Amino acid sequence: MKLWSNLRTTLEMIKFEHTLFALPFALLSALLASGGFPKVSKLFWIIMAMVGARSAAMAFNRIADWRIDSENPRTRMRALPAGHLSLAFAACFTVVSSLLFVTAAYQLNPLCLWLSFPVLFILLFYSYTKRVTSYTHLFLGLCLGLAPLGAWIAIRGDVKLTPVLLCLIVLLWTAGFDIIYACQDVEFDRRQNLYSIPRRFGVRAALKVSSGFHLLMLVLLIGLFFLEGLRWMSFLGISTVGGLLWYEHRLVRPNDLSKVNAAFFTVNSYISVLLLLAIGLDKLI
Repeated sequence: MKLWSNLRTTLEMIKFEHTLFALPFALLSALLASGGFPKVSKLFWIIMAMVGARSAAMAFNRIADWRIDSENPRTRMRALPAGHLSLAFAACFTVVSSLLFVTAAYQLNPLCLWLSFPVLFILLFYSYTKRVTSYTHLFLGLCLGLAPLGAWIAIRGDVKLTPVLLCLIVLLWTAGFDIIYACQDVEFDRRQNLYSIPRRFGVRAALKVSSGFHLLMLVLLIGLFFLEGLRWMSFLGISTVGGLLWYEHRLVRPNDLSKVNAAFFTVNSYISVLLLLAIGLDKLI
């Protein structure tokens, strides 16, 4: 059927599987907020909120960028510029995903519902930040960093230092790897008058900024370790994350960006899951 074909194309377009990047941090925040395993109903709606929010943000991003993507050799074969999917279907998908996010927030608690509207605005507005600021990477980090903050509010209905730390950890982690990814498009961004840290400062300096963000992320993880009274399992997980980040930055050089995808997709897919397992088991066992 055409509907299922379009839906499959849309899920491929928004890299649905990359919901994995931020979801483990949301689940970790929910676990820490609960002081143990959260209620299954809460977990279900947190996951639904995550799926809806990210799907809406990514689909809207593809809509906002389809003309730009059509001129970029790296992205011109994406579904919208290549004509594999209509803008109308992508727009409908965005609306449905947004409704899923708001509905999930409603099911969690009244505060989540009220906050869902400004959060949705932030998620959608991200698509335009590269047109106005070089620090679009930090804005993307904020979008993903809201996930653990929202999950904590879903469980506790308040805000403490722990979810703020998790928000900042995700923000720095995301901004760091997004800078690496943006190094591929420096020349294209200059021609199109788009903004990024690699375009503004050059690839070499941008990679140093990325390393600095990830180093600060590790400092905050150590702060979380002491704040939550974590034990050896968490320390081992944080240490392993440090090793993965070191390896990620070893893969990419200013004069050799051929391994950017390995750094961006492969290495980062392990980090959030590893921290969820290490800290989660530390708290539950």
